[in-house]
Amino acid sequence: MNQPLFERDPSETRSRGKESINPVLKLALELGPLLVFFFANSRGEWLAGKFPLLADFGGPIFIATGLFMAATAIALAASWLLTRTLPVMPLVSGIVVLVFGALTLYLQDELFIKMKPTIVNTLFGVTLLGGLAFGKSLLGYVLESAFRLDAEGWRKLTLRWGVFFLFLAVVNEIVWRLFSTDFWVAFKVWGIMPITILFTMSQMPLIMRHSLDEVSGKK
Repeated sequence: MNQPLFERDPSETRSRGKESINPVLKLALELGPLLVFFFANSRGEWLAGKFPLLADFGGPIFIATGLFMAATAIALAASWLLTRTLPVMPLVSGIVVLVFGALTLYLQDELFIKMKPTIVNTLFGVTLLGGLAFGKSLLGYVLESAFRLDAEGWRKLTLRWGVFFLFLAVVNEIVWRLFSTDFWVAFKVWGIMPITILFTMSQMPLIMRHSLDEVSGKK
């Protein structure tokens, strides 16, 4: 009898035959739009002088938002061309960037682009924790993870990432409400990314303890 999908080890449902992508290129596709956002915000006036068409967007934050949207769309298109698939998290984040970026530019209100990280992180956090409430460890499906964990490992990792996403949402709300736009943009790139990398690295002991590859290798 086939095991129900929601009871399977997420690693068992990983797609087969998908083309892999170089880790460095993958990182570049993920960080590229953020770096464009930071550069365009810090050099917005210079860019407007060099490319007068950009001046129609408004001030530096609006120029940065427009280029951020373009860079995000390019990154998603490149990912699709290279792998013929779009991971859920970058896709959802990209859609929110395009929607809230468009609202930011149309209404000339930077509030929308500032709220984007809060909405995305809250969505991911609530989805992961909500899945656990129904006995489903969704992280393996959402991230299309390359490693294999036992059921307990997936539950723990899903819980930790769910809480971490909500933490990021709270941090974003604090930073954009209490600090300047320039500080928020810089923190979004140079603060959130290192925090996320450190958190990811801190999960390696749990991953190693619950890795099915490690268990099978010991036998």
